[in-house]
Amino acid sequence: MLQDMSTLPPDHVAGIAEQWRRERPDLDLDPLLVVGRIEWIQARTDAALRPLFADAGLGNGDFNTLTALRRSGSPYVLSPGELATAMLVTTGAVTKRIDRLLAHGLVSRGPAASDGRGRIVALTERGRELVDRLMEQHLANERRLLAGLTAGERHRLAELLHRLAVSLDDHAPQ
Repeated sequence: MLQDMSTLPPDHVAGIAEQWRRERPDLDLDPLLVVGRIEWIQARTDAALRPLFADAGLGNGDFNTLTALRRSGSPYVLSPGELATAMLVTTGAVTKRIDRLLAHGLVSRGPAASDGRGRIVALTERGRELVDRLMEQHLANERRLLAGLTAGERHRLAELLHRLAVSLDDHAPQ
């Protein structure tokens, strides 16, 4: 069971909502309280998680590329299009990431075995070792960020966020 919101200390978004209540008491501010907090949390978590990647010479997108290759399973090879799909980005974004990772020796690029015109991206041994090490540290960071919630609260929040994600997919522009 979640704590009664009236017993929690105010947060930045609650302050914004309170200002709007004063100026426009006719507005329903429930969406602001949810979306505003999601945006605030995203900014804070990004700032807390980014240093791990930066210390390894990576941007967030670079880490996402490495993890997409790693979780694809052995032999850790995907086409640029498959990478774009796995990371929900454009193929142009994938190309930039691959170029950076190539320069660090973390991936290799070559022709697809099935079609010489197609290209593939493969995780190098160095890349696999790095992503395995970073993934453990990344999950420890995420666990630390969620320490203010009980296991039950984390589970319930994950369920609610899943429900929201599915509903947003259902209403995405085609």
